Amino acid sequence: MAVLVSPTHGFGEAPIDTAGACALLVGAVSWSVAAALTRKLPLPQEKGMSSGAQMLAGGVLLMLTATVLGEFRGFQFAAVSRVAWLALAYLIVAGSILAFTAYVWLIHHESPTKVGTYAYVNPVVAVILGYFFAGESIGPRTIAGTVLVLISVIVITTTRAKKRETTKWTDEAQAVEP
Repeated sequence: MAVLVSPTHGFGEAPIDTAGACALLVGAVSWSVAAALTRKLPLPQEKGMSSGAQMLAGGVLLMLTATVLGEFRGFQFAAVSRVAWLALAYLIVAGSILAFTAYVWLIHHESPTKVGTYAYVNPVVAVILGYFFAGESIGPRTIAGTVLVLISVIVITTTRAKKRETTKWTDEAQAVEP
């Protein structure tokens, strides 16, 4: 992480806001803790209700934080284009409501580690789509981050699979022994 956010490691791109990077780390840790606790906490049986409650709570906290930090100062609704509002609507429906509901359902049927990999892959997909469809540039820091993310996802998903295979093989071998 330090390599990716440090402006002194020769990546040549604009420096990263330290407070923003720290906020992302806190968010990632919070997400991990919540994913681990989701199976243990008494949550609504209806996954849609659970997703809605979590998104509502998160949305309220984010709006309060943005207000306190002055993020809305100078914002004018009329200055936002129709295309931007449509993009926001798409992100709300597809990127939040549908995707998060699917995530909540999956977290009860797969390991939190495996399900959580989607959160790492999504930004990589967004970078690739931005490059091909929006003409966004990809610098050395982005390439390094993308490679690190993909390697970590591969390690997470294959390590768990190998561990399960080894455990299964050991259990079968013990069952055969007299």
